[in-house]
Amino acid sequence: MTSAAEELHRAAVELSVVGRYAAARRTLARAAAVATEDEADVRARILGTSAYVQHRTGDPAAAERTCRDALAMPGLTPHTVAILAGQMGVISLHGGRLEDAVTWLSRAIADLADDRPAAARNLLNRSVALMQLGRLREADADLEAAAATFASLGMTMDEAQARHNVGYVALLSGDLVRALESMLAARPDAAASPVATAIGDLDRAEVLRDAGLPREAERTLAHVAHVFGTYRMRQSRAEAEFQLARSLLSHDADRARTVAAAAARRFRALGNDAWAARAEGIRLRAALAGEVGSRGSPPPARRLTRASRAAVAASVEQLVRHGFQNEAASLRLTAALADARTGGLVPGVLRIPKRASMEVQLLTHEVRAARASRNGRPTQVRANIARGLDTLAEWQRSFGSLDLQTSVAMHGASLMFAGLRSALASGRPDVVFEWSERARQLSQQVAPLRPPPDPEMAAELAQLRMLRAENADRGGDWLSDPRAAALRERARERQWTAVRSGAAYDRISLTELQEGLEDGTAFVTYVFTGVEMAALVVTSDRTAVHRLRPWADIQRLLSGLRADLDVSASIRSGPVASVVRAALEERMSALSSALLADVLSSTDARRVALTIPGILSGVPWAMLPALRDRVLTVAVSATQWQHRRHGTGADRPTAGFAVGPRVARGAEETAVASHAWHAARTLSGATATVDALVAMGSEVDVLHIAAHGRHAADNPMFSGLELSDGTLFGYDIDLIDKVPDTIILSACEGGRSSVRWGEEAIGMTRIWLHAGTRSVVAAPVIVADDDACELLGAMHERLAAGASPSEALAAASERTGIVAPFQVHGAGF
Repeated sequence: MTSAAEELHRAAVELSVVGRYAAARRTLARAAAVATEDEADVRARILGTSAYVQHRTGDPAAAERTCRDALAMPGLTPHTVAILAGQMGVISLHGGRLEDAVTWLSRAIADLADDRPAAARNLLNRSVALMQLGRLREADADLEAAAATFASLGMTMDEAQARHNVGYVALLSGDLVRALESMLAARPDAAASPVATAIGDLDRAEVLRDAGLPREAERTLAHVAHVFGTYRMRQSRAEAEFQLARSLLSHDADRARTVAAAAARRFRALGNDAWAARAEGIRLRAALAGEVGSRGSPPPARRLTRASRAAVAASVEQLVRHGFQNEAASLRLTAALADARTGGLVPGVLRIPKRASMEVQLLTHEVRAARASRNGRPTQVRANIARGLDTLAEWQRSFGSLDLQTSVAMHGASLMFAGLRSALASGRPDVVFEWSERARQLSQQVAPLRPPPDPEMAAELAQLRMLRAENADRGGDWLSDPRAAALRERARERQWTAVRSGAAYDRISLTELQEGLEDGTAFVTYVFTGVEMAALVVTSDRTAVHRLRPWADIQRLLSGLRADLDVSASIRSGPVASVVRAALEERMSALSSALLADVLSSTDARRVALTIPGILSGVPWAMLPALRDRVLTVAVSATQWQHRRHGTGADRPTAGFAVGPRVARGAEETAVASHAWHAARTLSGATATVDALVAMGSEVDVLHIAAHGRHAADNPMFSGLELSDGTLFGYDIDLIDKVPDTIILSACEGGRSSVRWGEEAIGMTRIWLHAGTRSVVAAPVIVADDDACELLGAMHERLAAGASPSEALAAASERTGIVAPFQVHGAGF
């Protein structure tokens, strides 16, 4: 029969598991009060649980004393001693004494062979210590064994926690896809309380950070820290702040330094020297970031002080002593980078751990490149940067998702800007072209395999459509709806893991590009180094590098461009219309002069293919005077353009049309356009649903969508087109078995993009191109309904007759006299 003390102890354990520590402490006090002298094991376990609560609420020294007092009690059974050894292991683990933790936990596991649940929980805890020691295979083995035990015993929540931690091992191994799969599968069963949810969110935030989405990670971490603070979990709160500081390092060094310093103070107050050393390492790296210079800009001339060097050396020593080899290496390399760039002392060989993280590997190549630059060896600069980017590219090849590919490009942004600066400084067209292609392919190097049908993904996107409509009816913001936020996160993570990578394109050389160019065709690639814009012009028989006017001048012309275009499209008549048109024309002429006057002065080519950095993605190139009489396509990269432009189209192409709600002349536009095609299909009114469009998209070669579009800047994959039953999201495109050869988006904002990490832009056009579409016709701004109706209707006449999309659009513009922001993306000719 169970005693009152045992019942109360069991209740206290349950309270502590869900983070109700104050209630657990009160229950433990009641249990201790009623425990009799002959209940030695019960009294010892009460002390053990009290130690756990003390530790979780920020008193590790008291926790260890309490646990040792329990172990010293006479008359304990071996089972109770083993349970207390496990508690000591957890206290050592959270105190940063990792080897001690492994020793205590191993002792507990060996002595708990007859208590499978307890043994499995200790395996779970030992795996965390092994992870922090970098012994990932051993950690994975512990977790698989624990998960199997929990599954056989029907302990669903515990199994989910083990599976979640399998994902964390994958994260530490650099396998983001497996990490997401494990964490996503475990989430429904692991989130049993606010504390359990926060623990899972802490790990998922690390995935978001490593996936190149630090701002999303930081929002999650701020919430997690708040939850831990509410439950008075001081150690856990400080750990969340530590992770927040790590994330901020990528883009906000000043705030990273402040947050890391606060976390370090919190750890020191807890007596946790190991975690305090980790936080101090981040603080110093953030301080050194000011010495290194911001991404894309030249470094300052200030050298590291003697005090800075001493602080770095002491911190590195502490990190190594506590077993954090990668963090020690990252700090040492950050200091070496500052030295190399500012003319400070440069030690000899760079020492990196055997199991170096991706961050450490990339930093190593960056330091070597900076040293080569200091020694005046530009070829070695580019060779070291190239090796670093190749390391990153090898990792990226495991991803098929456009969202994930463009995000993880964050890790290579600093290297890429350094490579582009060195390439442009060389003045050599072949070198500039090589590095331009490297920049373009950092997120577009892999052709994705089409994912298998995913009914759950389709169902979640359908729920999102309903929530968006529901919020619109109420006049609310669907993005702030917590239900929509949860669905958006699940949809994104599901797509990250569902889309696998296919074959990677091999970058072409400048010679190969020239050999593929016909007479009358020019290829222009714009290169942005972070501080300067340049352009390389390539024809079949010549090449030229042009340094454009100061970037600040171009920035001034780009500022306000979208507003001018939107106003011009909206005001079509009246006394103000002519003033608006004149102002827009003046801006277009100035932009054309800044970006194209010198560039096109050396060629009269009628057909022009462009590649552009993300920062120029909002330019309506077809409206610039220098390009109005030319056939134009805006390609993702020269490599992708060459691969796709020579693809075989259908002998008798088919076309489909869809009209969304409230498009003033949408029915007229598609009716005129469809007359050019034989047996074209049209979806309109109630039939223009997302499912119907997805089905039709798999069956036609040309798909024309006349619908209102909206660009989601915070998550471009949730940009969309409004249909009768809701929004066609970017994620819906992965539900199309075989994407059309040509997409025409007659939608406001259908061609808008968000820039990620200075180079890559992502929006609906890039989503279609990444899925395999050869070309997309779209505009980055609002287009007047009259212009869209007339221009695109005329375009279809030539398109149906066999002309390329770029030729067809140029002919339509010439015939109608309409100058509009529609342009062809991808392999338009």
